[in-house]
Amino acid sequence: MSEQATRADVCAAAIADAFRDDGELFASPMGLLPMLGVRLAKLTSNPDLVISDGESLFLAGVPPLFAKGVVVEGWIPFRKVFDVVAHGRRHVMMGATQVDRHGNQNISAIGDFDRPRRQLLGSRGAPGNTVNNRTSYWVPKHSPRVFVEQVDVVSGVGPARAREAGPAAARFNDIHRVVSNLAVLDVRGEGDTLRVLSLHPGVGADEVREATGFDLDVPADVVTTREPTLEELVIIREVLDPKGLRFKEVPA
Repeated sequence: MSEQATRADVCAAAIADAFRDDGELFASPMGLLPMLGVRLAKLTSNPDLVISDGESLFLAGVPPLFAKGVVVEGWIPFRKVFDVVAHGRRHVMMGATQVDRHGNQNISAIGDFDRPRRQLLGSRGAPGNTVNNRTSYWVPKHSPRVFVEQVDVVSGVGPARAREAGPAAARFNDIHRVVSNLAVLDVRGEGDTLRVLSLHPGVGADEVREATGFDLDVPADVVTTREPTLEELVIIREVLDPKGLRFKEVPA
């Protein structure tokens, strides 16, 4: 096995780091790389994470991606998920068709709300997630079409908008990380705006700025995203994703 980490490996480790300090909570990854990163965290930095199959089962072990015959620890029917969303300790990592300067997310529609050019998933669980649980986002292709000045439809709520809505929305609003194929960001910039925490190996500040549709805060002393350890590479490549499914989202 080559010890050289690919960009997909770096992204998986960055997602795992987003869950590193969560302790015992329900990790809800949505999508392939988030699922890989959460399972990597479960096997390394945070063994207390509670993980599911993405549907209705709590898992006792940490199986490879999309494996059959998993060991089941418990059952969580769909109606019970809403109890966890409203009252439980949970960290969800969602996708985002658009993310704006203030950390608002859109998965609903592109264009004017009354006559959208593209209909997407709909808001789904994004409003409830972002006002009740820690929320992070995964963006497999960092581009000005995704990172926009203002989202066309607010699905997931950023901190400024949550405060405007009042204490009920702001109390548990926690936009934790935005991980893309180029960088790791948070919403702790001036005025609760997006800022870069780290740039992935081989990525420069100008490349990220050019791939962002607004003036992005990139600190002068920004660090490089860490590469996975040899142990993590073995887990990623031989245990969790031996088929290389991660390269469908972040090509090697």
